[in-house]
Amino acid sequence: MTLNKAMLIGRLTRDPEMRYTPSGAAVTNFSIATNRYGTDAAGEKKEYTDFHNIVAWNIGRRNLAELCAQFLRKGSLVYVEGRLQTRSWEGQDGAKKSRTEINVTDVEFLESRRDAAAAEGGGGGFGAPPSDEEFAATPGAAPRPATAAAPAAAETQDIDPDDIPF
Repeated sequence: MTLNKAMLIGRLTRDPEMRYTPSGAAVTNFSIATNRYGTDAAGEKKEYTDFHNIVAWNIGRRNLAELCAQFLRKGSLVYVEGRLQTRSWEGQDGAKKSRTEINVTDVEFLESRRDAAAAEGGGGGFGAPPSDEEFAATPGAAPRPATAAAPAAAETQDIDPDDIPF
């Protein structure tokens, strides 16, 4: 048995970027920072920051990529859950490059609009999705999901059982 699962709570280091694949699938990329504490070589306590690349796709009828692009902003506190994936490619200079990302299956907005606005020193605010009343007043809004729960494996991608090595 194997397990590939990552769970992180952190703050966005930049605004999300949503793009579309040639086939029309929406994908949103962003990064988050997490902190950890330890001691340096001199024995001094120190805070370390790790940066994580996040990828959100629309999964089935769940518009996870679009929700992240619409409601998250730089500085937003967010919980993400998903799987680690490393991509490799050859750069324009011919060098091999790779990048490890977390393909998310669940995203939780951990701040209210009021908390996020206060953290930014006022303004319009960002972070959490709109209230139920605001969401219902949005023209063309689909029924609101309770949370962005993990989909069944069959909804995530098309996998041919013959391609599974075990």
